[in-house]
Amino acid sequence: MDNIDLEILRRFQSNARLTADALAEDIGLSSPAIQKRLKKLRDTGAIEKEIAVLSPSKLGREMTVIVQVMLERESRQKLDDFKRLMRRAPEVQQCYYATGEADFVLILVVKDIKEYEEFTQEYFFGESNVSRFTTSIVMDRVKVSLDIL
Repeated sequence: MDNIDLEILRRFQSNARLTADALAEDIGLSSPAIQKRLKKLRDTGAIEKEIAVLSPSKLGREMTVIVQVMLERESRQKLDDFKRLMRRAPEVQQCYYATGEADFVLILVVKDIKEYEEFTQEYFFGESNVSRFTTSIVMDRVKVSLDIL
């Protein structure tokens, strides 16, 4: 990966709808050269996904919740089971297996506190391996980004 690839990625990560022509004009390469580089970046996994970032509030998901989850036991099977459970939960936007006091850190988007309570009943109280969890309610979305460059 060279500086041109990094520049393509820098621009593309903020707007995946940029055409090869627009990127070519900005970067100073031909459109076919940009297309070839984009294909390689996709094929190698440097570009994992091209997604639409939706507005939670416009879709009735007014509340962002950060949850730290501590498990009872950390066997490989129990960890895999919890990971699988979180991947299937539509409220979970991000899930990280982490070091520190918490085994997992979750970012959820929910409609309101009632929906979060229902989530805890189903996924935490209904899961025998969750020993405890702590919750932080986000008051203001100061920065939300998946940008790397």
